[in-house]
Amino acid sequence: MEEVPLQKLEDDLLREQGVELWVKREDLLHPHISGNKWRKLKYNLQEARQQGHHSLLTFGGAYSNHIAATAAAGREYGLKTIGIIRGEEHLPLNPTLSFATSCSMELHYISREKYKLKAEPDFLEELQQQFGNVYVLPEGGTNLLAIKGCAEIVQDIPLKYDYICSAMGTGGTLAGIVAGLAGEKQVLGFPALKGGEFLKQEVAELVQAYSGHPYSNWQLISDYHFGGYAKVKPELLTFMEEFRQKYHIPLDPIYTGKMMYGLFDLIREGFFARGSRIVVLHTGGLQGNAGFRERLGLQV
Repeated sequence: MEEVPLQKLEDDLLREQGVELWVKREDLLHPHISGNKWRKLKYNLQEARQQGHHSLLTFGGAYSNHIAATAAAGREYGLKTIGIIRGEEHLPLNPTLSFATSCSMELHYISREKYKLKAEPDFLEELQQQFGNVYVLPEGGTNLLAIKGCAEIVQDIPLKYDYICSAMGTGGTLAGIVAGLAGEKQVLGFPALKGGEFLKQEVAELVQAYSGHPYSNWQLISDYHFGGYAKVKPELLTFMEEFRQKYHIPLDPIYTGKMMYGLFDLIREGFFARGSRIVVLHTGGLQGNAGFRERLGLQV
């Protein structure tokens, strides 16, 4: 894996508000297993091998970053991969699933109703019967081994800072960051989902289960979902394009674009005290941009 660079952003708004903003480029960790996906997979891959498994099975939607990353990890580490995909098959395959199959992932489609059973013991036993002795990764890759990997995100930041920010899907990455900081700094999570406040309990439970401590140095910023998961608005796309041109950092419209838009909005509103130094995580997810271009004709 590549080292993760820190990139300082220079902007009139930041100077006016008296804050520093640094981007931790987790997206540059690996061309296909980047950002938080590598962090979540790292110890799960080790555990799968230690348990003697030769196959990984996991779950996701048709545009899932986790599906793409798991497929790439399986190819790189010599493990067979099986993807249980929510919904019906559509041909030709979209860029995400096409990439997954190019990594030799075996795709199986199930109804949205059955997909809701993905964490139920009876259904998981049924999958073990069907596919053999597979190592099961949950949707989004979030489990305690993923938390362990994500806790390492904060271990190699070579500067003093006050805040660290991350986009959120299942809450696993944020839980890892909170656990890794052990009560230090302030942590801001930006849910990609509408009504993402429910993630507060999810994160709290994950942090408690992993660390045994109910840390309180974190909060969710739930106002920048742009209508919900995978929903976009013109002002978001405009912001992303201007950001890319100015800083040469691509964002995605599901996670990092919304987070960065929200972060700049908070800075503009004076949320951060003068003198604050903020680190923001670029968690990757750029593989999904091709699907947005294809499906909606959007330039991202």
